[in-house]
Amino acid sequence: MDLSKLDKLIHEKARLGIMSLLASRAEHWAFQDLKSELKMSDGNLITHLRTLEKADFVLSEKIEGLGRPQTFYELTEEGRSAFESYLAELEKILRR
Repeated sequence: MDLSKLDKLIHEKARLGIMSLLASRAEHWAFQDLKSELKMSDGNLITHLRTLEKADFVLSEKIEGLGRPQTFYELTEEGRSAFESYLAELEKILRR
């Protein structure tokens, strides 16, 4: 079993959860929805989101509206491709 081919950036538990949620929708996710779904603290979630943004896997957009501004996140094309490659490698490992 060769786990070295799995993308270590995605493989971390919290980031895998974030990537999975973002890949599950064609539209973006609000920060508060991600936080609620993943049961993560603000600080922990934002740290992982920033890591994924630095890798160009995730794009954020702050939208001013009624009340306080909200930040939304979605996968970039590069992020979606990296996630699909990660899943393909995982499938190869599981088939062995």
